[in-house]
Amino acid sequence: MCGIVAVIHADTSSSSAAVDLHDALYLLQHRGQDACGIATCGSGGRIYQCKGNGLASKVFGNDGQRINDLAGFMGLGHLRYPTMGTASQSEAQPLNYLDQEARRHINTDSDSEILLNIFANELNVTGKARVNAEDCFKSLERTYSKCEGSWACIAMIAGLGLVGFRDPYGIRPIVIGSRVVEGGTDYMIASESVALQFFGCPPESIRDIQPGEAVVFVKGLEPVFRQVQPAASYTPDIFEYLYFARPDSIIDGISVENARFKMGEKSATTIKKELGPERLAQVDVVIPIPETANTSARAVASYLKKELANGFVKAKPVCVRRKFNAMSAEFKDKNVLLVDDTIVRGNTTLEICSMAREAGAKSIVSAIDLAFPDELVAFSKTPVEIARAIGADTVIYQSFSDLEAACAELSPRSIDCRFETGVFSGCYVTRVPEGYFEHLERVRGRNKKPKVLEAARRAIGDPGRDENSSQAVSRAELGSAPPLIASYSQDISLHNFND
Repeated sequence: MCGIVAVIHADTSSSSAAVDLHDALYLLQHRGQDACGIATCGSGGRIYQCKGNGLASKVFGNDGQRINDLAGFMGLGHLRYPTMGTASQSEAQPLNYLDQEARRHINTDSDSEILLNIFANELNVTGKARVNAEDCFKSLERTYSKCEGSWACIAMIAGLGLVGFRDPYGIRPIVIGSRVVEGGTDYMIASESVALQFFGCPPESIRDIQPGEAVVFVKGLEPVFRQVQPAASYTPDIFEYLYFARPDSIIDGISVENARFKMGEKSATTIKKELGPERLAQVDVVIPIPETANTSARAVASYLKKELANGFVKAKPVCVRRKFNAMSAEFKDKNVLLVDDTIVRGNTTLEICSMAREAGAKSIVSAIDLAFPDELVAFSKTPVEIARAIGADTVIYQSFSDLEAACAELSPRSIDCRFETGVFSGCYVTRVPEGYFEHLERVRGRNKKPKVLEAARRAIGDPGRDENSSQAVSRAELGSAPPLIASYSQDISLHNFND
């Protein structure tokens, strides 16, 4: 998924682009916590860079003091969520290749680097020392003809400006906006609109880059848009609305907050049907699992006319029992309806249900927007078996059609609009080459999973163990898992493009 952001100031003598980028990375931190980086371009085409593994607060130092070293009127930032590649420091972006030889060398397993090299090679075909907007568009046309998949990308070209472009299916989100300042207009590109709002872009200036569309921001000029490849479809990733994006963002014209409320309303109709009048009457309280399920839980409680309570207090994540704290007053002697967005491997849900019982819950109904397939807890299990595995009395899933309808009903495109749902169904909008997922497993080293996952699976899958399985999961998380913030190194690279 990842998070991206780029800024170009109207005043080319400005040296504060990094400040705006730093602020935006905090707003988009939820999109990637493995690594982050900022690269800026100052006078003379000099590139200043700082990147490393870990959160923005760690990579850029306390109070962001390292931002002071990143001068320039334009720049870009990245937050890494490793859906491809490894957790290597070398894959913390931005990826910079500053001479012809380096731009041809694939140095990591990051698919972003491959795309960058193809685009760089197409720019080099022009034979120009300085490219213009038209060169960028033509190069992107050739790049798109060589690539298949989903992407939302930004690039910075010293001596020119910024480039933003989106895949022909519109799967990955990317928005642009502007703010009027003394002497001109500043522009920002980002994964989510919330970053643009903080930047000061009025709502009327914010628009999505369309599927197959590119935009070039030449310093000192208005942006130029071009359809570099015809749109194959318009299918945003539904996972953005369910889980990944912030609730205060608007993606492709759909409010994430409103989409989650709709999901909750549709879940409530399923819950009402599955429980029946007698069991539904016994439900005392609806409690969300913070934070992405908060909105859906509010809708469920409203529809079912039940009390809504915040039974879990969320802290900075270390292990589940340190991440959440169950408040006994909200659980004691109550029949609880827990609302969550997804069940993945079931480790967290198992621990949450255990905490709810320890806090005094009489019974637990777990309502889930959707479950993941394959190796995860829901694979080849009935709802009854899943409930047993996670320690709940009942598990109720939202239907797949309701999930899509919740977003489609809010779309400005049409009620019949489609979404990318391959993360749940396995049926992807784009073609998936044979053996691709096996390749990903090899790249990520998934055959050597952290001990914490193996311990958690044993705890869930072996009911004959002498100890409580939730205690085994907690101990594994405390004793065997790598720290949330990995060790990291930092660098600031200075390169002169002789601009």
